[in-house]
Amino acid sequence: MGAPTKDSIRRAAAAARREQGDKERLSRQITDRLQSMPQYAAAGCVLWYVHVRDEVRTEQALQQTLRGTRQSGKRIVVPYCVGEDLHLFDLRGWDDLSPGAFGILEPRPEIRGRADRSVAATELDLIVVPGVAFDPDGGRLGHGRGFYDRLLAGVRAETVLVGVAFECQIVPHVPLDDHDVSMDWVVTEKRLIGCQGDPRVRAGGEHW
Repeated sequence: MGAPTKDSIRRAAAAARREQGDKERLSRQITDRLQSMPQYAAAGCVLWYVHVRDEVRTEQALQQTLRGTRQSGKRIVVPYCVGEDLHLFDLRGWDDLSPGAFGILEPRPEIRGRADRSVAATELDLIVVPGVAFDPDGGRLGHGRGFYDRLLAGVRAETVLVGVAFECQIVPHVPLDDHDVSMDWVVTEKRLIGCQGDPRVRAGGEHW
């Protein structure tokens, strides 16, 4: 019997995530742990995602973060899809978002194209990355369309990549292709994983 394929890992992890109970409480534990990281505190420009379906919920943390941006000085950014790519939007208030395709919240069409709201990938200091499955070395498996891999290929080498997931989404090994981008850290409701598999991880990273 061969090693698990990307498709088989994706199906199993997606099912485990779908069946995970108490997502709101666990998501809060995950986002609290993420926001307690020194790397998050030091980041001036942070890319969050707006959750959909079974993903780790981000709405509560995002709204709280937006309320505190004046004190923290952080710039909060969210992605939205244009064709096969993710574009980046400077989010300044929750009312900047409205339901788009399939009811997913995204930047309102009338403001997303404004030059003062557009953000380049090279401006990002830390990226909160969703995924279907992760492994302890930072390997990530998305939905298979490569949106985040294309985005992450264009960020600075020092940009900190933090995958967020429920513990049930952590698998022993994610098979990676050349274009796949690994995480520096993975956060679950149970632990913060310093991913030794990625050369960008700071020296001395540990599994907490």
